[in-house]
Amino acid sequence: GRIPATTFIERLIKGLAAEGVEVWLFGEISGPVAYDSPNVQVCGWRGRWGRWTGLVKYLFLFLTRRPRELKRLTVHLKGQGLRQKAWQLSKFLPVLWHRPQVFHLQWAKSLEDWAWVQDFGMKLVLSLRGAHINYSPVADADLADTYGRLFPHVDGFHAVSNAIARKAQQYGASPSRIRVVYSGLDGMHLPFAPENPPRQMLNMISVGRGHWIKGYTYALNACQLLVGKIDFQYTIVGGFCEEHAFHVHSAGLESRIELTGPLPFEDVQDRIRQADVLLLPSVEEGIANVVLEAMAMGTPVISTDCGGMAEVIEDGVNGFLVPVRDPQAMAAAIVHFAGLSSQERKAIAHAARKTIEDRFHVRQMVEGMVGLYESTNYTNLHELACMSKHGQEATNTKTTLRYVRHSR
Repeated sequence: GRIPATTFIERLIKGLAAEGVEVWLFGEISGPVAYDSPNVQVCGWRGRWGRWTGLVKYLFLFLTRRPRELKRLTVHLKGQGLRQKAWQLSKFLPVLWHRPQVFHLQWAKSLEDWAWVQDFGMKLVLSLRGAHINYSPVADADLADTYGRLFPHVDGFHAVSNAIARKAQQYGASPSRIRVVYSGLDGMHLPFAPENPPRQMLNMISVGRGHWIKGYTYALNACQLLVGKIDFQYTIVGGFCEEHAFHVHSAGLESRIELTGPLPFEDVQDRIRQADVLLLPSVEEGIANVVLEAMAMGTPVISTDCGGMAEVIEDGVNGFLVPVRDPQAMAAAIVHFAGLSSQERKAIAHAARKTIEDRFHVRQMVEGMVGLYESTNYTNLHELACMSKHGQEATNTKTTLRYVRHSR
């Protein structure tokens, strides 16, 4: 977590602000911050010095105005050393001072750090995406235990796919508290241009970090199978690592495969537009945002049938699905795609764009998230109604919903 955040979180922030939701951003400011909406408030720090300065400021405010809350919060820091307590308080105190109605935690691995917000009346919403729920708790028994202990108490879950929603239930998340909200894309900023006619050389691209979960080993094995069948060039953006470089070298594919480090977002988009097909060879995903972006821009997709990808791609209609960890099936799908006519490729691209426009637009994302936030307050309203029936005074519940995106 940084301010500004990843692309899909930034879309959510701006969409919520446009809907009239007051959004507070807490964390480390690591780049230019420019939000046009007055509904977005940034409460962050720059660098280590800024973090410690902020800690001193909020300690003074709590000691002079709300000392009991500070004492209650420090109960959650028992067993930590002085420096670790100070580091945690530098994150926690700004959130407690402003005390939003809804605290939206974007990264599940940080759940134990932030469970305390519920003790101060804030509703806790947790996003379920990617590594944090797909494989980290499988590899880390302590993390799995943490999820099993805390998931039953979370007020609301945002799942990026139905597949991830089902995984969360394995750790005790209540199905009634999970809402699947797909990522939203702004079509105005992703113009549709399916204009690449079939060429003699097939230009393929993948985008993602050089991690085993991205399945690049299987994609590289598929490329070995393609030699002598089609002429191709394959670029993996962000996938450069020693293992992949050695794989390419040992297979004699240096002239056909390019491995790069991370590139600026605009450069990545340009490369996707210029490619004939985007290849997603992942072992596991929630729903890959790069696939949604490629579909929006008119670049056809060949994806493994992992995670929630089948919720996006209908095989042979708006893209292609192949089994996970199956280089032979992947190579066969690539050969099949290479043989498609220009009209057939355009039909796939148009169907993919329609999928994005119908189901993955910003409006559905914002409405879904606002609905999730509001659903967490239903219990409060119900309790207030019960209090009123028993002759107790009910407080005014007409308040502004506030959403918080925190820094890990």
